[in-house]
Amino acid sequence: MDIKEIQSLIKFVAKSGASEVKLEMEDIKITIRTGALNSGGETTILQQIPMGQAPMAPAAAAPAPAAAPEAAPAPEASKEDKYITIKSPIIGTFYRKPSPDKPVFVEVGDTIGQGDVLCVIEAMKLFNDIESEVSGKIVKVLVDDSSPVEFDQPLFLVDPS
Repeated sequence: MDIKEIQSLIKFVAKSGASEVKLEMEDIKITIRTGALNSGGETTILQQIPMGQAPMAPAAAAPAPAAAPEAAPAPEASKEDKYITIKSPIIGTFYRKPSPDKPVFVEVGDTIGQGDVLCVIEAMKLFNDIESEVSGKIVKVLVDDSSPVEFDQPLFLVDPS
C-alpha cells in the first residue's frame, strides 16, 4: 500500500463519519480512528504496524495551532475570510525547504501558481511535495519548519486576488 492510497483512505474515513476503521493485509495493519477529543475538535490517528512487530500505543497529538484564529476578534476573522487556506493532505513532518542547505519553497508575499510546490511533508520516511491547488499570493505560513502536522491542518493562507 503506497502513501497515496493511505491518504485517500484517511480522507474517506474522515468524510464518512466512521469512528474507527481497521485494515489488515499480508504485511501491514492500519488503524484509523476519528472522534471528538475536546469540545467538538476532531483528530485522526493513523497507526501502521508491520506484521511481526508488537503494536505500540500512538503518541498523543499536540493541539493544532489552527485553534488560535477562533479566539481572534471578529474583524480580523472577517478579513481572513477572503483568504484560501491550504491544508495538509497527510499526517507527517512539515518542511519549508527541500533540504537543509536549500532555500525555502515559498515566503510570505510570494506569488504562486497552481501546481507550484509549497512545502514537503515527510510521512513514513517518504518526502511528499505539497503542491498548490490555487493561484495567488502567500499571506501567512501557519506552521513552523520541522513541525509535526495532522491531516487537514491549515498550512498556508493564500490571497487569490
